[in-house]
Amino acid sequence: MMKKLTIALFCSAVSLSAAAAGNVTAGKALADKYNCASCHGKDFNSPIDQSYPKLAGQHRDYLEHALTAYKRGDGANGRSNAIMTGQVKPLSNQDIKDLAAYLHSLPGTLVISR
Repeated sequence: MMKKLTIALFCSAVSLSAAAAGNVTAGKALADKYNCASCHGKDFNSPIDQSYPKLAGQHRDYLEHALTAYKRGDGANGRSNAIMTGQVKPLSNQDIKDLAAYLHSLPGTLVISR
């Protein structure tokens, strides 16, 4: 009985941590639905404008923070950008986690150290 309970608790913990990290498949569906590649490039490494960020391989927690800040808009701890604010308004917190997980999973060209 104790072994079954331990296994059940372990499986629950793994499931919760996976949800907390976001779902890559759901994130890809959201990126497709909201056509994120139209600005950030089909590989998320080659934006159409150099002022737009490369998203592929970016840190997941940074992406979550940035998307949440755009959702806040001009308010405290928010970011102001008309396009991004409109894009993220309909996203739930889980959607943001999923998008961040997907973009983080992509091979990126970002330089971490020199």
